[in-house]
Amino acid sequence: MKESVMDVLLYLFQHYIDNEEGQPDKATLESELERVGFPTGEINKAISWLENMTILAEATDDTNPITAMRFYTTQEQAILNTACRGYLLFLEQVGILEPETREIVIERVMALDNQDIELEHLKWVVLMVLFYQPNREVAYAWMEDLVFDDIEAVIH
Repeated sequence: MKESVMDVLLYLFQHYIDNEEGQPDKATLESELERVGFPTGEINKAISWLENMTILAEATDDTNPITAMRFYTTQEQAILNTACRGYLLFLEQVGILEPETREIVIERVMALDNQDIELEHLKWVVLMVLFYQPNREVAYAWMEDLVFDDIEAVIH
């Protein structure tokens, strides 16, 4: 079974995000991920992905909002299909994403090195990005509802 960086990220997010005992250190995380069967290369890429996201979150400047129309590059269009791009626009229109946060989401999707991304995975990336954004608790809660409502709809 080929595990991807996205699989590692989903595992981490689902198992550690609401951990009341605090976040484990990097060595503990690596050991746990290896124990459950993730390849070392994918573990390292996922941890690097998360570290880079925290750097981007800290560098976000909400004081000068972006008001320009977003045009996707050819490479972005190849990875983010029409449904994904439409979903990002929807999230902006309903106030879950701000232009700055959208840019972080796009950058994090591109950093996954996937040939294309499924809408379901995009939703998880948005959720992860919002989790690390300061003062975005309400947007995170809305997005969490959207992600988990979709999961419950598939189960029923």
